[in-house]
Amino acid sequence: MEALEILELIQKGESSTVQFKERIDDAHKFSQELVAFSNTKGGLIIIGVNDKTGLRNGLSFSEIRDTNRLIVDSSTNNVKPATIVESQTITVDSQNLITINVEEGLSKPYKDKKGAIWVKNGSDKRRVTSNEEIARLLQSSKIMFGDEMPIKGTSINDVDLKEYKAFYKTKFKKSFDKEKIEIAQSLQNQQLYKDNCLTLAGLLVFCKNRHSFRPLFSIQCISVNDTNLLGNTFEDNEPPFEGNLKQVYEQTLNFIDRNMKKIPSGKSFNSELKWEIPKEVFEEVLVNALIHRNYFINSTIKVFMFLDRIEIISPGKLPNSQTEQTIVSGVSIPQNPVLQSIAQYILPYKGAGTGLMRAISIYPNIEFNNDQEKERFVVVIKKN
Repeated sequence: MEALEILELIQKGESSTVQFKERIDDAHKFSQELVAFSNTKGGLIIIGVNDKTGLRNGLSFSEIRDTNRLIVDSSTNNVKPATIVESQTITVDSQNLITINVEEGLSKPYKDKKGAIWVKNGSDKRRVTSNEEIARLLQSSKIMFGDEMPIKGTSINDVDLKEYKAFYKTKFKKSFDKEKIEIAQSLQNQQLYKDNCLTLAGLLVFCKNRHSFRPLFSIQCISVNDTNLLGNTFEDNEPPFEGNLKQVYEQTLNFIDRNMKKIPSGKSFNSELKWEIPKEVFEEVLVNALIHRNYFINSTIKVFMFLDRIEIISPGKLPNSQTEQTIVSGVSIPQNPVLQSIAQYILPYKGAGTGLMRAISIYPNIEFNNDQEKERFVVVIKKN
């Protein structure tokens, strides 16, 4: 990094990825900063700059030596698991500053030596205490997947046998009733049953009363005669749909159908009416939302129908290195691998990472917003 780049960063002030320290002298306290960066998006720490004034206060030769020793001690002995950082001494207007580049970690959650977990919160940091947020950190490192978790309180008696047998015949091309295997073992073989409970994937797809256990793992729909939700122009409103994944998907399409403007498919007076925006677009986007949403976040998928657009909002940001550009290029990183593996037998899902590509090919007027701060992925389908 060049001196000019450092000056530009200092002038812009601290952010969630840039932090100033005039001096560091406590390996444990400094390790908390490394933990926070490693658990979030990584970033740069500049030592020799006052965090309140932005004024530079360069380090002496001995201070550079002692600071580098403390950096090594912090990253190696005070961060669990140990993290690798890259430090560099840069001279800016005859003043020596140290930059420390911290990469986003691959083994989240990182902890300090006392076991505390920290994440960035704007230009500051905060301690993580909720099990839900810890689970999301585990998920981001692929140590845990939400759809593999056993759901306490469920049992084999909650399985809709009719649904499961239909799925089994579709997948394996033979009748389950002719197989010499217990239902519990069959479910367990496919990671749908664990520790005498349905896993989340099993609950979502084959539970008779999914909504009794996870009512918010569904879709909520609202239609308004406006361009926002601030007024009193609600035309149609559905609470989170009950039922399994397939039923929720079908109920959502029905809601969109009754609130979607219909146009003639041809010039003839008797031409069949079709949706203003092709139905296939919503089939692809809804399936994508149900399969790839973050199930560590206890919230519904939202479908908002406005005068000028339809928004489909999924809980959770895109995983790891994925961006709005990569997802429409066919790059797929599974967030729920069990659910993804069985979805093709219950929903119009191919599993090839091409769903959103197909939606855009059918109807290009679609935008994607990977909202990192609010942890949500928004698909905006604009009306022509």
